[in-house]
Amino acid sequence: MAVLSEKVFGLPWNANLVHQVVTAERANRRRGTAHTKDRSEVSGGGKKPWKQKGTGRARHGSIRSPIWIGGGVTHGPRAEKNYSKKINKKAKRKALWTALSQKLRDREIVVLDMLMMEDAKTKNAAKVLKNLSAIPEFNKIGRGASVSVLVGQADENATRAFQNIKGVKVEEARNLSVLDALSARYLVLPKELVRILEKSVS
Repeated sequence: MAVLSEKVFGLPWNANLVHQVVTAERANRRRGTAHTKDRSEVSGGGKKPWKQKGTGRARHGSIRSPIWIGGGVTHGPRAEKNYSKKINKKAKRKALWTALSQKLRDREIVVLDMLMMEDAKTKNAAKVLKNLSAIPEFNKIGRGASVSVLVGQADENATRAFQNIKGVKVEEARNLSVLDALSARYLVLPKELVRILEKSVS
């Protein structure tokens, strides 16, 4: 059984810190592609619709006005808006360790002696999950619960083997974010990866 570092897996829950980092990570993933045209960008409207007086109708200067159908949009989303937020590196790291500590207390982290996929066959990946689900604490694995399998580096065999299993995702541990850690019900990682995480703590 692996002895886990208190610096990584023994931190108390800090809801404010985790919320701050998760909010920033979500904002940084926002692509901001939604774009509406204002009155200067919509077509038409080069001519006054009708004369100012004498028609009995309300006065208008352009069909591109926001109150016209097909006119410009007022205060709509713009593609050039930057939604990204700065995250302090130490705060981000501590929030990740806080999330991992909580998941360990909730028995949602599975530490394996090793994880080696000799080939990219889905049946082998399914067998791994089936063996894990036989453990009472992890009996929801393979039964609808989302699982994130962490690897030390890009592992093509593991990625291809698990990618066809619903709710399972393979990602490098160095790219693990607080949002990813909390989005998955279970985290599965090999023992040597725990040591890598512990060494990264200064």
